[in-house]
Amino acid sequence: MGILDNFERGLERAVNGAFARTFKSGLQPIEITAALRKEIDSRAAVVSRDRILAPNRFTVRLSPADSTRMTALGSNLIDELTSLVQQHARSQGFQFAGPLSITLEKDDSIADGLVQVESGTVQGDVSWAAVVDVDGTRYPLKRGKVVIGRGSDADITIPDTGTSRRHVEIVWDGSRAQVTDLGSTNGTTLNGQRISQAPLPPDSVVQIGRTRIVFRIVPQTAADRAGGGR
Repeated sequence: MGILDNFERGLERAVNGAFARTFKSGLQPIEITAALRKEIDSRAAVVSRDRILAPNRFTVRLSPADSTRMTALGSNLIDELTSLVQQHARSQGFQFAGPLSITLEKDDSIADGLVQVESGTVQGDVSWAAVVDVDGTRYPLKRGKVVIGRGSDADITIPDTGTSRRHVEIVWDGSRAQVTDLGSTNGTTLNGQRISQAPLPPDSVVQIGRTRIVFRIVPQTAADRAGGGR
């Protein structure tokens, strides 16, 4: 089931059947969702390999008649639209610079049945955090030392027999990171080069045994949702 199908089903549930009675003809809420999705896809900007920023403020302009019909749903419609924009952004790997805002506005120049979406970016209080992606699993890094290896006493334990019990250590001070090999049997590479100790820039790849570790800087909210860690 696609995102638009999810929207129609969710909206019907939210308004207790009002969807079917109110929108038998004319502009459908699902068309607003499609317009928002098109806008966010076209305006998303690649900032780095791990960051794609999307607009977080949307103004949906509707004809007077369509505006009256849509605003009759009250906050339920905005809540559903907001939820689905967030869902689509997550599925595409987009990030927002601040809180998401969607407003409906009446526009006498818009014909019935048409939708015009304008978007922009409003900066919010976004803090950044450090994480490591270990073979597809994300772990947030707290300030201080994190040891990775196959031993149970490691902060992040990996089931890789090609690694030592305490194989590598990552130190994060809140702004910079460093990686140190802890005298492992098979060694450690950073971006393909064998190292004993080295600075760890964002998006660097650390290889220990068969395990690939990627160090990233992400929005704090993304780190909060990550599983694992210390």
